Amino acid sequence: MVKITDISQLDLTKQYTYADYLTWWFDERVELIKGYIKKMSPAPSNKHQMVSGNIFRELSVYLSKKTCKVYHAPYDVRLTRSKNDQQITTVVQPDLCVICHPEYIDDRGCNGPPDMIVE
Repeated sequence: MVKITDISQLDLTKQYTYADYLTWWFDERVELIKGYIKKMSPAPSNKHQMVSGNIFRELSVYLSKKTCKVYHAPYDVRLTRSKNDQQITTVVQPDLCVICHPEYIDDRGCNGPPDMIVE
C-alpha cells in the first residue's frame, strides 16, 4: 500500500478501514468511527495533562499487581475483535483506557473493547 503523508490526500467523505489507517503517516491525529475519519483536537491543555497524568498514576498503582493494565494516548483501540484489518472500521485513541483481557493486547494496541475509557 502507498503511504499517505498528508491528510489532504484523503477523501473525508469516504469510508476507510484499519488497513487504510495503517498507511497514514501524517502529523494530524485522527480516529476512525464506523469507517469515517474524525479529526482529533489539538494537543491538550496543561490542566488536562495534569489531570490525565494523575488519574493514570493512581490507576497504574492500583492495578500494579492485577491482571488489568492502564494505557495512555496515543494508543490505538480497535473496537472489534476481528483479526482482519479490512473489516475493522472503528479505531479510537482514548486519553486513558483500562484493559483486563490480556488477549486483547497486541503489538498495535488493543483489539477489543477496553473495560474502562477515560476521556
